[in-house]
Amino acid sequence: MLVAIEGIDGAGKGTLTRNLMALAARDGVDAASLSFPRYDETAFAKLIAQYLNGRFGDIDDVPVRFAALLYAGDRFESRPKLEALTAAHRLVILDRYVASNMAYNAAKLPSKLRQDLLDWLDETEFGIFGLPRPDLTCLVCTQPELADQLVARKDARSYTEATRDLHEADRGFMAEVADVYDMLAGQDGRWLRVDPLDGDGNLRTPDDIAAEVWAGIQARLE
Repeated sequence: MLVAIEGIDGAGKGTLTRNLMALAARDGVDAASLSFPRYDETAFAKLIAQYLNGRFGDIDDVPVRFAALLYAGDRFESRPKLEALTAAHRLVILDRYVASNMAYNAAKLPSKLRQDLLDWLDETEFGIFGLPRPDLTCLVCTQPELADQLVARKDARSYTEATRDLHEADRGFMAEVADVYDMLAGQDGRWLRVDPLDGDGNLRTPDDIAAEVWAGIQARLE
C-alpha cells in the first residue's frame, strides 16, 4: 500500500510520517518511508534546492512547467528506489508526492489555467514517467497563518540557510496552494482530509493526528 502525506509548508508532514512509521512498527506492519524532494540524493533535487533558494529568480520569474519538471524529475530519478520499497514492504509512506507538484505549481497560475497543468502533470508523472499512483493521500488541512508560524519553528534544512525558502516566504502563495490542495482532494475519493485543530480551535497533538490517519490506513490495509 502506497500512502502520500500532503499539505502546505509547515503542516507537519515530516512529523506525521515519523509517527505513522512508529505506529506501523507497534502494530507489526512492515513499513518504509521516503521523503521528496530527495535533497542531496538526486541530480534534480540539487536543482530544486537552487530554485528554492532563488538562484533562478523569484517565483514569477521561473516558468511553471520548468519548475514542475524539476520535481517530476526527482521522482523519476527515484523510481527504482520507490519500486524496490513497494515490492519489499506492505506499506510505504511518502512525505510529499505528485500532488505537491500539482498544488504548488498550479497555484502560480490563474484559476482557468490550472486544470490544464494538472492534467499535464498527471500524464507526465504517472503516464510518461510511470510512477505508481498512491492508494491513499492524506491532506493535513493546515491554515496558511498557522503554517507560517510553524515554519518559523523548523530546524535548519540541508537545502537552504534561510529561515524560509522561496515558497515559504510568500504567504499569499501558500494560501493559493492550500486552495489547489482542497480542489484536488475533492476530485478523488482516495484522499483523507485531516484537521490539525480540534473543535475548540486548538492545535491537536501530533500523536492525536497520527492516530486518526493510522486508523484510516488500517481500514484500507484490512
